Amino acid sequence: MQTASSTAHLSSPSSLSNAHTTGAVSLATASAVFAHYQIIRRNGAVVPFEPSKIAVALMKAFLAVHGTQGAASASVRETVDGLTQNVVRALMRSRPGGGTFHIEDVQDHVELGLMRGGHHEVARAYVLYRERRTQERAHQTQAVLPTEPALYVIDGGQRVPLDLNRLQYLIEDACKGLGQDIKADPIVAETKRNLYDGVPIEEVYKASILAARTLIEKDPDYTYATARLLLHTIVKEVLGEEVPSSDMAARYADYFPQFIKKGVQNDLLDEKLQQFDLARLGAVLKPERDLQFDYLGLQTLYDRYFLHVRKQRIELPQAFFMRVAMGLALNEIDREARAIEFYEVLSSFDFMSSTPTLFNSGTLRSQLSSCYLTTVPDDLDGIYESIKENALLSKFAGGLGNDWTRVRAMGAHIKGTNGESQGVVPFLKVVNDTAVAVNQGGKRKGAVCTYLETWHLDIEEFLELRKNTGDDRRRTHDMNTANWIPDLFMKRVMEKGDWTLFSPNNVPDLHDLFGADFERAYIAYEAQAERGELKPSRKVAASDLWRKMLTMLFETGHPWITFKDACNVRSPQQHAGVVHSSNLCTEITLNTSDTETAVCNLGSINLLLHLKDGGIDHDKLQRTVKTAMRMLDNVIDINYYAVKKARDSNMRHRPVGLGIMGFQDALYTLRVPYASMEAVEFADHSMEAVCYHAYWASTELARERGRYASYKGSLWDQGILPPDTLDMLAHARGGYVEVDRSATLDWDALRQKIAQDGMRNSNCVAIAPTATISNIIGVDASIEPCFGNLSVKSNLSGEFTVINSYLVKDLKRLGLWDDVMVMDLKHFDGSLRPIDRVPQDMKALYATAFEVETLWLVEAAARRQKWIDQAQSLNIYMAGASGKKLDETYKLAWLRGLKTTYYLRTTSATQVEKSTGRTGQLNAVSMSSGVAGISVAQAAPAADVPATDIKFCAIDDPGCEACQ
Repeated sequence: MQTASSTAHLSSPSSLSNAHTTGAVSLATASAVFAHYQIIRRNGAVVPFEPSKIAVALMKAFLAVHGTQGAASASVRETVDGLTQNVVRALMRSRPGGGTFHIEDVQDHVELGLMRGGHHEVARAYVLYRERRTQERAHQTQAVLPTEPALYVIDGGQRVPLDLNRLQYLIEDACKGLGQDIKADPIVAETKRNLYDGVPIEEVYKASILAARTLIEKDPDYTYATARLLLHTIVKEVLGEEVPSSDMAARYADYFPQFIKKGVQNDLLDEKLQQFDLARLGAVLKPERDLQFDYLGLQTLYDRYFLHVRKQRIELPQAFFMRVAMGLALNEIDREARAIEFYEVLSSFDFMSSTPTLFNSGTLRSQLSSCYLTTVPDDLDGIYESIKENALLSKFAGGLGNDWTRVRAMGAHIKGTNGESQGVVPFLKVVNDTAVAVNQGGKRKGAVCTYLETWHLDIEEFLELRKNTGDDRRRTHDMNTANWIPDLFMKRVMEKGDWTLFSPNNVPDLHDLFGADFERAYIAYEAQAERGELKPSRKVAASDLWRKMLTMLFETGHPWITFKDACNVRSPQQHAGVVHSSNLCTEITLNTSDTETAVCNLGSINLLLHLKDGGIDHDKLQRTVKTAMRMLDNVIDINYYAVKKARDSNMRHRPVGLGIMGFQDALYTLRVPYASMEAVEFADHSMEAVCYHAYWASTELARERGRYASYKGSLWDQGILPPDTLDMLAHARGGYVEVDRSATLDWDALRQKIAQDGMRNSNCVAIAPTATISNIIGVDASIEPCFGNLSVKSNLSGEFTVINSYLVKDLKRLGLWDDVMVMDLKHFDGSLRPIDRVPQDMKALYATAFEVETLWLVEAAARRQKWIDQAQSLNIYMAGASGKKLDETYKLAWLRGLKTTYYLRTTSATQVEKSTGRTGQLNAVSMSSGVAGISVAQAAPAADVPATDIKFCAIDDPGCEACQ
């Protein structure tokens, strides 16, 4: 039975939604958690949830197979305790806020827990026992079939009979138009099974949502039925009553002006919104677009984006999009027309602004930007001023990128005290703790990434910051780190040369130099060091340092690999300063200095909705990009700036970052496997189109609104466009740039247009991770390959079963979609590769991230990068990682001209063994010590979800929306 020790490791009630990840708690606390849960027995009785009974059932199952003596061993008791914890965690994850479980649900979780634990004999005995008991109960009740008892609910404080016809109609309406496979009856049956006498009516609606949710793995279109049932409860909460879908257009029009007024009265919305023609805006809202959401998207909006007053939502989905649009149109001449234009691209899912913009547009503090980049000086006042700036930006803003290269190394002389410096690492510990302490009032975790150049004398200790061993005072467990690597180092690695480390106070100009200028200065400093004129300094083999970089990247996921010279040589703003770092997610490459904190605001095009006749729909894409660029440019003037240096920089250069998402969805639609030259070509042509139209839109804005202040002298001003800078990079490196240079659009026409009208924005394009906004609109994130065809996404709204709808349609067409296929996908963690009856062409098309050879990710990224004036957030997925494979991959990234890379995501050694046993299955991920950099939640087996459980996020926390 359940022991005290095992119960003590069940989850803390401090956050029921995160119950599966929290630490050890006392028995009393655990009991408080379980008090939120109840069990519905088969006779309809509702009893308290007692995990000890799960342990008893498991022990009986082991006894049935191994006998009394075998089951009495300590290892079996430990196994039972562990399985019990997994089952309890899985149950609580399915009802993060508390609720009721049917006894059959519990038994389903136990059954799957045994299977996933490899206890197949015990699982088989348990299944047979359940089947035998089911037959016995059926035999006992066969003679007498009692009529279904009347069920009473609490509605408006009154005890009334449940209106089953009303419930049936609600669920049938949710399934309407979703195809013949989406039926109301199983949702109704499962809902009724989870009700009990005296249940609140709100719990009835919640039960219907949860019932529909369990069917998503059977058919992905049930996600839309689930979303519609959730929409019903949202409408009821916001409007105070149920409203038929046929009446929503009229209700939206009446409600919208009242919503704006209520938001202003409660100090949530800017009173300037009341100056709009609210009746006109309310009349154009399109309630039918509420039906576009899948369950994950709508639940995410409800939990974290919709405005609320004392925890009660006041915002409906279309009002949300219009509120964001109005906030972005505040300074427009024809505000209503522009707000409607912005609303159209948002509500249609053609384009989506980043999370800070969605959170705060139209509110009293309109902090709409995503990324902030700073550089830290080498003096105590400047260091702590930078940390203070981090705190202020973290309080109100998104992700931070800090350049710490100028801070002198350990052992360097300090003139003021005639002592020696302790180096950069102790200050980084303060940065780490500041990010934890200042977290937007608990709304989300602070997020910062520190960059250090490879010649810094503290680089080797910097590489170890994320290790779990060593002096914890010199570790930063919550902060991201990245290498800022000059080309000269990479050439030394390629040529197996030596590398010299310096303290920056002795070589102050290296920080601001790149290309040939850096190389000349660095070689001169090396000569001085050889003569003993520069101390401290140290010579190492470049290949040894490179090997340590890759080793730490594999072991800890940090520091990331980013390239200084590619970012600077190809920067349109070389004349205005130096790019000293990227941002939290490695897609922003903007100048920073003591007087300027770089700022970038983001948004992403939904590539899936811009396809036509087997390629890009240029006409639609041009229209969408034109509107999107206007929205992004407006952010610069409307934005709230917590730091003056950020405002000054943003007003002077006006950079924006337009990106893409749904790249994988577009490939599915085009029937192109990710691991193919066709996908590389599509990455090339689609990104060329996005960039071309973005640059064209910026020059159009310049004609209307004027050029950005620092335009004169920029590469734009010189007629040099981003694809032209590849030749500049090759010249600066003396070779070492191998990437296709072909183009399909008329770049000379664009060059002439810019020569005539200039540019409104110094930078226009950057591909962010889009983790959260891609969830909202229901596509795969950014440029990512599919992680798993059946998986679980984790975020602050809970755990969501996600199944590949494209795959399911294909399997249905072939007659292969059935319960066995669902179980196979669960068993093989979302991979088709081991399933023999699936055709090879489908296995190629639906290959998951770890089944796509890493080089295809790099090759596609290289084609995109030639068009982009900033960078892209590129995760590297690698199955069966080895030192040789890491070395080849990151050298290839450099040779292909990539500016940055992001997380390295690898399968662990245990997973490689598992893959061998499963015919090459490679996409199951765990948090074992062998996994590097993967952002994953520990998966608890559950009857309704597969074991693969990944957090698609910028940092190892599902609450981060720094760049999404």
